[in-house]
Amino acid sequence: MRLHRGSSKDVRGLPPATGNLPLSASARTLRVEVEIARGGRTRPVEVAVAPGTLVRAVLRESGEAPEGCAVLIEGTPVPLDTPIERSLRLTVVPTFSGG
Repeated sequence: MRLHRGSSKDVRGLPPATGNLPLSASARTLRVEVEIARGGRTRPVEVAVAPGTLVRAVLRESGEAPEGCAVLIEGTPVPLDTPIERSLRLTVVPTFSGG
């Protein structure tokens, strides 16, 4: 049995071109600078994420436990379920430590 693509009324000849995406159509990424403030020092981490990634996922990617941190964007606290829509800097303040 032979299967064909398209309408039976199509003109015979070359098959239609395949729909390949060009390399320039790769997924867009955003640069997020994560500044982890602990004990009077800061540790910078840079993470590349897709638009819409939650702050919680960015923290995990940077090696921090999200539930034990306060996160600020330009000095304003934000919820962990805030989606990242642009490149930015997050200031992370761990709120507890082991001991």
